Amino acid sequence: MKQLSFLLLTGFLLASCQSTPPAEQPQNTDNTEEATKAIAASNALYFQAFAKGDSTILLDRYAPDACVMPPNAPALCGQQAIGAFYRLSYQQLGIRDGKFTTEHVWSSGPYATEQGLYELRDAQDHVLDTGKYLVLWQKTASGWKMLRDSFSSVNPPAPATPAKR
Repeated sequence: MKQLSFLLLTGFLLASCQSTPPAEQPQNTDNTEEATKAIAASNALYFQAFAKGDSTILLDRYAPDACVMPPNAPALCGQQAIGAFYRLSYQQLGIRDGKFTTEHVWSSGPYATEQGLYELRDAQDHVLDTGKYLVLWQKTASGWKMLRDSFSSVNPPAPATPAKR
C-alpha cells in the first residue's frame, strides 16, 4: 500500500511539474555577472578535491558557517561536518570526479542563488549519480563562497530490503 501511495504521489508530482509553465525569471542585479563568473570558477575547482584526494580544495568552496543539506539526512553545518561529508563521499561512495551544469544564477546584494544539475563519477569514470541542486552563495571578504548547498538525485531510490528476522 505504501508503494502504491508513493507511486501515485510521484506520478502526480511529475505530471504537475510537466504541465506548469516556467516562472518568469527575476530581474538580474548588477552583480549577477560577477557572481556567475565566480561560481563557474569555484565549480571548476570543486571536483579537483576528489581527483586529488584533497579535502581542503572542497572546504575552500564553502563559507565557514556553511551547511550541506543532502537528501534524507540532517543538515551538515560547519567546516568539520563538511569535511566528514567529503570523507564519506570520497571513501565510501567512491566519488572521484563530477560535473556541475549551472542553469540559472540570481543575485541580490551579497547573495546569489545557483540552480543546476550535477553528475558524480567513480575512478573508472562510471556515473554514480545524477541530480539537481540549489546553492545559496555569499560574497565574503575572500570571494564568493557556498553558504547553503542542497541537492537531490533524479534517480529513483533503491528498493528497500526486507528486514531480517
